[in-house]
Amino acid sequence: YILAGVAGNVFWFRVILAAWMFITTVAFWKLTQVLFEKNPKARKIATITFAILTTIPLLEGQIANAEIFMLGPTIAAFLVLLTKKLTPKNLFFSGLLFSIATLFKVPAAFDVPVIITFWLIIAISKNKSKKLQVDVIKIIKNTAYIAVGFFAPIVLTLIWYFIRGAFQEYLIAAFLQNVGYLSSWRASTTQQPFLERNGPLLLRFALVLLGLFFTYLSRKKLSKTFILATVWLLFSLFAITLSERPYPHYLLQAVPSISILLAILFTSEKLEQTLVIIPLSLAFIAPVYYKFWYYPTASYYMRFLEFATGKIDRGEYFDKFDASVNRNYEIADFIEKSTRYDDKVFVWGDGPPIYALSRRLPPGKYVATYHINDFSSQEETLNVLSSEKPLLILLLPLAPDFPEIVPFLRENYIFVNSFAGAEVWRLIGSEYQLLLNKLF
Repeated sequence: YILAGVAGNVFWFRVILAAWMFITTVAFWKLTQVLFEKNPKARKIATITFAILTTIPLLEGQIANAEIFMLGPTIAAFLVLLTKKLTPKNLFFSGLLFSIATLFKVPAAFDVPVIITFWLIIAISKNKSKKLQVDVIKIIKNTAYIAVGFFAPIVLTLIWYFIRGAFQEYLIAAFLQNVGYLSSWRASTTQQPFLERNGPLLLRFALVLLGLFFTYLSRKKLSKTFILATVWLLFSLFAITLSERPYPHYLLQAVPSISILLAILFTSEKLEQTLVIIPLSLAFIAPVYYKFWYYPTASYYMRFLEFATGKIDRGEYFDKFDASVNRNYEIADFIEKSTRYDDKVFVWGDGPPIYALSRRLPPGKYVATYHINDFSSQEETLNVLSSEKPLLILLLPLAPDFPEIVPFLRENYIFVNSFAGAEVWRLIGSEYQLLLNKLF
């Protein structure tokens, strides 16, 4: 949200994303130099795979989502931990980087146990009891420094919002709502007992533990790079499937580990080349099982070429994305011309872009209808509308039922326009309201 505020519009947001991902890709290249120290071909394959998967529309790599921004700090943290001396300062700094990634989106926190698990497996591989005890104590100390660095920025944000008088709202929105986020795609299970409701989540966690156990058993046959990438993938897949939502940009979290494993597949001449098929199979089975969506790539670029070469006009170009795009632009233009900059509008339905296009704010804290349904309620929304009285209220086609809003509109608003089935209602002025009261 801070980056979006700094950008001001989608164009500059995309410019920031391009610069961010350029730096992130360079950092990943540096990481592959450590992981594939004597294998330049593997470094190239891993980096090219990473660059492509984090750019093309297949996984929404071209969109400024939190999942793509959090890759940079996470990769930088691994780079510090794998290339620098593990001093308290460096460990603390890596924790800060993990924390920044988590502040983009909480699932990034599941990348923290990757390095700790990796350290433990490597320490156990030495197979010397006295040495193991010393290493485990060292790992515990290192983990403590990382933890301090990890929690420091989070605590600072809590203090900041406490000072601003929004501590409870921030705590709920940024952290506590993630509890309800678990398996939230299966909304029908929310009233079931804990074990029944969270059974699939616990099963996935058990599979992660099983995968870690088999990695541990095979540790003597595997390189450190293979172990790290496999552990990273297991935790990433767990984080990706927390909500069981099929959004493709969630899969971006697993791209670094998948890129490394693919490099092993195409360049290793050892047993690892065969064994790597196992974790890679998991990486492809998970999206198929949970029916993750995907977006076509070739047509995305062909559409742009048609527009750039003048074969189609702007309206046709927008229509090729979605039938609602032109409608949203028309509505935004109407809002800009019929309201002031500080006037508020409310959109009920799948139309958050209307706020950005018209540069108008909603009366409440949510711009997406599904966020209202997930994190708020229609009753609370109606209370906000009653107290804030936005100048315009828009009802979009195919919006979820909101029966309580109809009498509210009839009492306080007047229908003024329609755009491709979208209704626009305007707040009735106090003088006009008195006149209506006298007439009816």
